Amino acid sequence: MNDLFTWAALGTIAGASAATLLATNVIGGLIGPSGDKLRKWIAIAIALLLSYLTAAFADEAGGEKWVIAFFNALVIFSAALGVSQFPPGNRQATPAQLASGREPRLFRSWV
Repeated sequence: MNDLFTWAALGTIAGASAATLLATNVIGGLIGPSGDKLRKWIAIAIALLLSYLTAAFADEAGGEKWVIAFFNALVIFSAALGVSQFPPGNRQATPAQLASGREPRLFRSWV
């Protein structure tokens, strides 16, 4: 059981990102097709929760830990949803983009 998620692993960016991705997909899948539009919001909520929970247990940090926790949540959210898929030339165009003749944009929905 200690080889899966631990409290220490959830306190890392990699662990929190993996947990965010996993929880978002499971919750979105349980909701059904209408959950597809909610996945981004579910993911940011989970990332914020994990980040602020980690900040709450940080004893050595001062009051600035709450501001840092917000930015850590953005990193967790971005890592969980694939912001690292740059450059855009490496992505495949969606069927809607191909039909309209548009090239993939730099920033588009990852969900």
